[in-house]
Amino acid sequence: MSDLRCVVILNSDLPAGKAANAAAVISLTLGQRHPHFVGPELVDGNGSVWPGLIPVGIPVLTASNDQLRSLVEACREQQFDVILFPVEGQMTVDYAAFSQAVSEIPEAQLHHLGIGITGEKKALRKLTAKLKLFG
Repeated sequence: MSDLRCVVILNSDLPAGKAANAAAVISLTLGQRHPHFVGPELVDGNGSVWPGLIPVGIPVLTASNDQLRSLVEACREQQFDVILFPVEGQMTVDYAAFSQAVSEIPEAQLHHLGIGITGEKKALRKLTAKLKLFG
């Protein structure tokens, strides 16, 4: 795991609430796809045991939709694992309707709320070096 890192990149046009939702959705899927990122359980001063958290940082960066689209292509070329969260994901709570809507949109026309990327640490830093922290 030491050579792998992950990053979440959110659309720069998102307001705070929608950005938080997108980051949560992407992060949940990152954890499911890469359970090795989860650290050991935590034990507090009373001896209560809590689920482990990720022991490495997860940068949350920002990019325009065009930059997100370019990043997806670059990730494909570098064989990084990419999680897409298209805008249709915040238009309904019905996953079947969401899935159907996405199936009707060509990849080049998807509007991204954000993406999650997992890849080799140095290559991932190089890919995202010019992006700013989301804020």
